Order: sequence, then structure tokens, then C-alpha cells
Amino acid sequence: MKNFITSMLGALVALIVFTVCGLLLFIGIVGAVVSAGLRNAPDRAARVESGSYLVFDLSTNITDAPPLFDLSGLTDTSPQTLQLRTATRAIRAASSDSRIAGILLKGSLQPQGFGSGYGALQEVRAALLRFRNGGKPVKAYLELATTRDYYLASVADEVTLDPYGMIYMPGLASQPMFFAGLFEKYGVGVQVTRAGKYKSYVEPYTRKDMSPENREETQRLLDDLWASIISDVGKSRKLAPARVQATVDAEGLIRPEAAKAGGLVDRIAYRDQVIDALKAETGKGSNKDSFKQITLAAYAALLPDHAVRASGRAVAIVYAEGEIVDGEGEPGEIGGVAFAREIRKLRQDKDVKAIVLRVNSPGGSATAAEAIQRELRLARQSKPVIVSMGAYAASGGYWISAYGDRIFALPKTITGSIGVFGMQFDVQKLAGDFGITFDRVKTGKYADALTITRPKTEEEMAVMQRLVDWIYGEFKTKVAEGRKLKPDEVERIAQGRVWSGSEALKLGLVDEFGGLEVAVRYAAKQAGLGEGFRLIEYPEKRDLFQIVSDLVGRAVPDASRETEKGLVGQVEKRLESELRQLKAFNDPQGVYARMPIDLAIR
Repeated sequence: MKNFITSMLGALVALIVFTVCGLLLFIGIVGAVVSAGLRNAPDRAARVESGSYLVFDLSTNITDAPPLFDLSGLTDTSPQTLQLRTATRAIRAASSDSRIAGILLKGSLQPQGFGSGYGALQEVRAALLRFRNGGKPVKAYLELATTRDYYLASVADEVTLDPYGMIYMPGLASQPMFFAGLFEKYGVGVQVTRAGKYKSYVEPYTRKDMSPENREETQRLLDDLWASIISDVGKSRKLAPARVQATVDAEGLIRPEAAKAGGLVDRIAYRDQVIDALKAETGKGSNKDSFKQITLAAYAALLPDHAVRASGRAVAIVYAEGEIVDGEGEPGEIGGVAFAREIRKLRQDKDVKAIVLRVNSPGGSATAAEAIQRELRLARQSKPVIVSMGAYAASGGYWISAYGDRIFALPKTITGSIGVFGMQFDVQKLAGDFGITFDRVKTGKYADALTITRPKTEEEMAVMQRLVDWIYGEFKTKVAEGRKLKPDEVERIAQGRVWSGSEALKLGLVDEFGGLEVAVRYAAKQAGLGEGFRLIEYPEKRDLFQIVSDLVGRAVPDASRETEKGLVGQVEKRLESELRQLKAFNDPQGVYARMPIDLAIR
């Protein structure tokens, strides 16, 4: 036994030493890479040769919030995550940069979480359109293009499709996954309370198909978004929306010849042919060299940082992106405690003259949403609070937006969903199947009302319903106050119904169309700042130790990623997404302001 313990301790010490040494070595390597990148940064300006094309590789996930760490300026590869403001700022700067001759779009977007939504893509597309209208060409080379890819690429003067490529643009669809049959089979009980006849988030746990109300609102939303997409595409391609629709309906998977015949692309050519044409255009004659170019990520790294152009007066952008959860939250979540604390700091900071809340969230915990909204209401008493809605600003996402001095949205923003629900699970039958039973001792009638060991009684469910009804009433009151609407108007447009940004503008839920940059300029104007202000962004980037941890995680192969493109991988990824949403159910009262579970448009 003594020898076993000695051997075990020796092995443990060796493991610790090995891990520490390995970590130190890794930190050293990362530090060397970072140092080399920083040393070379001043020289990168020389790489922007006169007549270069800005290459925008879409093989990334476009998010509202900045990445928690960013080494994109140190390499020429496409970053896994690209901040929306980085992309639009680079495109805007390139339009007036005499060294940049044009923009080339290539690759295919890699949406993750709430990134690369149609709201964000509309802002990128608008920046590309301004670039093109400024007199410089935008070109696109597509291989296997999705609707999102083509939506951006359609703004180009010249769209080229690979001879063996295709445009997968069959239309929009929402396909909810229903668990009621699974829960019945394994004995998991579900009891729900809700307010708003369109509040359909609970349906996957209680039904096996969509309710008429859910089907109605989803169809209306998809119709609005799709009409906006083909209208934008039609304008850029000089096609009537009806002709775009005819090509989509006739083909589904649009092959090169059909795409060209339908006016969706200008030419069919291989990659090398596109490169040769760009080499000739940019004056690169050597077969060994490619055309004059710089990646968008590298170009963005050259731009002066708005944050250091001026000291003192600042506009703070708070990125509320992800599920709203109680507590601190994890990366990619909106923690009620963490965000309320940060907004409190910003409202007490005399140098911060205005706050822009950028929302890209389907909602979540009602308690957390109220904690955030409370701090925004207090901040509004001393400085402008402007709301910029991205792809999603629904339910709890609308809750935190309602008191903005001005709300900017986009036609393709998904918003509204003013309603709440509660959901209670029990495992009594499931546990009983394994021979597990429960007993109880309590000092009050409702002492064990939130237990998962048994179904709730009618009286207990009545208590839950009263709570949901009260919070729903509070939600509607806040919307009426914040938006200066009559209670009966709010009642009519609430009911948990989801609206497109186009409809939200008509209904008074938002004030005007505009992206993040428009909202920032408006906030600066309201604060009397003019052009001389700096930007502060929250959440902040991570420290070196956290950066190294993330890099280690990215360096280790993830088996699930390897199968994402296969059938099994797609199912696994979908289930993982649904379970991750269940994990976010942490409201202390069990009440949630969350939009329908599967309005991630596919």
C-alpha cells in the first residue's frame, strides 16, 4: 500500500510538473507570436500596395460583440469570429483609401450561436453597397453559396460561380424540434404557465407539432424576411422580385447555368480564372504571384483605433448578445448581475457621455432582464441611452430595450415577443421506473412547490400562473411607458407575438431603421460630442491566461466538429443546441421572457 501511494504521488507530481512546463512553453510560444506580430505591425502598411483588392473571406462568424481575444491582425488567415463593426469600419475606410482598388468576396459564412444573423448581414451589405456606389468595384467568387452568402454577394458588380458550384437558396424555413413524445416515453412530466397566445416557446415540451398561433406568426415572420431578402437581391441584380422567386422555385439547388440564365450570376469560371483576371487588373504578371491584395482582417488591424483618437469624452457600446441568464453568465451569455454591474459603472463614469445598448438576444430570464433594465433606466436620467437592435431583440431582448431614448432596428431584425412563460418539470415516473421514490416533510403549504420530484397541484399551478400573469402585466406596462403607447395598443401587439423589424416600425416598437454606426453617431450627437469622442466596448477582451486557455481548447481536435457536416453531426449539433438552451433556464422564479425556441432561421 505504501509503495502504491508513493508511486501515485510521484506520478501526480510528474504530471503537475509536465503540465506547468508545457503551459509555460505554450505561453512563451504565444508571446513570441504576439511579439513578432506587434513588431511587424508597423511594416504592414507597406503591404497595402497601390491597386490592391480588399479580400473579404466570408468563412467566419460575424458577431456583434468583439471576440474575447483577437489575433486576426497577426495572421493572414480568416478569423473564426469577425466583429460586425470591424467589417463595416474596414469597408468604409477602404472606400476612401486610394491604395484599395476594389473588394473581392469569397468563402461561405459559418454561423454559430446568434452570429451572422440577417440583421447583421444587412449592415455588412449596406457597407458594401456604399463602397460600390463610391465608384470602386465589388466582385464575388462563389462555390457552394447559401442564402446568407448570396445575400451579401448579390451586391457585387460581378458575381462569378464555379462551374461545379451552386447557390443553395430554396427559401427560409423554421423547423422546431418537439420533445413531448420523448418525455412521455421516459416519464418526464412538464407543466407550463404562460401569458400571450403566441408565446410558443413551451410548445416543443408540451406538443408534437406547431399550434395554429405559432404557425401563423412564424409564417408571417418568414414571409416578411424573405420578401425583404429577394427585394434587396432584386435591386442589386436589376431583377424583379418575382423573377428571383421564379428561379428559386424552379431550381431549389441552383446550378451554374440556371443561376446565369436567371440573372443571379454574371459568369461561370474556375478559381484560377478569377485570379488570373485580377492579376491582370492589378498589374501582377508573374505566374508565381497572386493578385495585389490584403485581407480584411489584416487591413482592419492597420486602421487607427477610435478609442485612442481622443481622451476623456466617450460613448460606451454594451453588447447584449446571447441568452439572458441570471447571475454572472458565461461567455456568450448575458448575465443579469454582470451586465447590471457594468452599466452601473458606465452611468457613474463622468467621462462616459452616452450609452449604446446593442441587442442581439432572444431573451431569457425575466429577473435578469429587469436587473439590466433597471440600471438602464437609472443611466437614462443622466445621459442618453440609445438602443441598436441587431438580428434578434425579442422578448427579454425587447424588455431591456424598451426604455431606450431612441430605438434603431433593421427591417430584418426579429423583435417583439412581448409575453412570458413558466415551465415546471417532474421526474416522478422516470424515477419510479428505476425504483426510486421520494417522501417529504414541510412547514408550509407551498414549501416544496418548486420540487421536480412530483407534478404540481392545481393550487400550485394557480400560484405559478398568477406570477406569470403579473410579470406579463409588468412587461406590458414597461413597454407602454418606454414607448409612450396606450395600454390597449400594447395589448394588441403583445401576446408573445414575434415581429420583423419592418412591422415593428409600423407598430411603434422601434423608432427608425439604422445600424450600429447610425446609433453611435446619434448617441454622440445627443450627448453633444461632435466627432472628437472615443468608444468603449463591453464585454472586454480576456487576459493572457484566458487567451492561452482558449487557444489550447482550439488546438485540441473536437470530435463533434469533425462530424458537423454529416447527418449524425447535424443531429448531434441540433440536440446540443436545444440542451444548451435548457441549461439557460436558471431564473430564480422560473419565469422567462424568451422568444420561440426555433426562430433561428435556416
